[in-house]
Amino acid sequence: MAETSSVSVVISDNPFKRLDKALSRDVPEDANLSRSRLAKLIAAGQVTLNGVVEVNQKAKVAAGDVVVVTVPVASVSHIEAEDIPLVVVYEDDDLIVINKPVGMVVHPAPGTPSGTLVNALMHYCGDSLSGVGGVARPGIVHRIDKETSGLLVVAKSDVAHQGLAAQFEKHTVERRYLAVVYGAPDAYDPRLRGVKGVNFESGNIMRITTQLARHKTDRQKQAVLFGSGRHAVTRSRILQPLGHPVVASLIECWLETGRTHQIRVHMAHAGHGLIGDPTYGGRRKLSVKAVGEAGQAAARAFPRQALHAATLGFKHPVSGEDMQFEAQMPEDMAKLISDLTQKSTVA
Repeated sequence: MAETSSVSVVISDNPFKRLDKALSRDVPEDANLSRSRLAKLIAAGQVTLNGVVEVNQKAKVAAGDVVVVTVPVASVSHIEAEDIPLVVVYEDDDLIVINKPVGMVVHPAPGTPSGTLVNALMHYCGDSLSGVGGVARPGIVHRIDKETSGLLVVAKSDVAHQGLAAQFEKHTVERRYLAVVYGAPDAYDPRLRGVKGVNFESGNIMRITTQLARHKTDRQKQAVLFGSGRHAVTRSRILQPLGHPVVASLIECWLETGRTHQIRVHMAHAGHGLIGDPTYGGRRKLSVKAVGEAGQAAARAFPRQALHAATLGFKHPVSGEDMQFEAQMPEDMAKLISDLTQKSTVA
């Protein structure tokens, strides 16, 4: 028989009229039971109301009612724990913020069953995972591509998982990226005025608004659409023009939505693909006169999309505290920018 624990709750004054809402309000925080988890426990017959099993989430309750929740101990995940080094930016009982390195996949999949961030977190967090959806595993609420570096927040408790997921769904999480792109997305570029979905806001901020969906013929790619797909909005601004004349730029991008490959496909749509991006960026030959031989070679050889998740901001799902984190640009991108600005003398 599965091991269980019990949480006893006395419904306080002025409760919500239905069981699930009242219980969600009054259950102790340290129980780490989100409303969705409580709803599942009610439906599974794990909740009694004044000594009688109640499976109706909408059952009426009143102040002074006694509710007992029987909680099965979180089951062991099938995901293997692996001792892989992690750069931990922040951690508490409910969540952990990681600076993910280039080359690490976030979640196990058929092609990458091991060596992922989740495998590493299973080992690193160990018994501190209180259970997400009844399973002792990290709660992934967003992802960044394998070859993109930078910040990720991961839930360690069910309450944190639900709270963070709700913020991502409402697009209230701040996510800012650094990218090195071909060209310079400037409001004075007449070409950009003719690109559908591209507009400029004050401060030379480029706003790209499209729908995104899987490419019809290449299922590994995303495609820009305007009649169907998922709504996607990306904003960007130039931080540093690169080359003389300018042939590339360091830009900051921030997301209103968070779709698969969003920055990569949107910047390519605008004609400013990311340097090194094998899927969307292309391999353009930069002018030696503009960036020198070292810059030209560095751009041609850069092995990944030049993209880094630099800033992450959200409300702590338990304490309500405003949280914001920064991750310094990785060495390979910093070296690329340096090479693009160290123009050698050309005869």
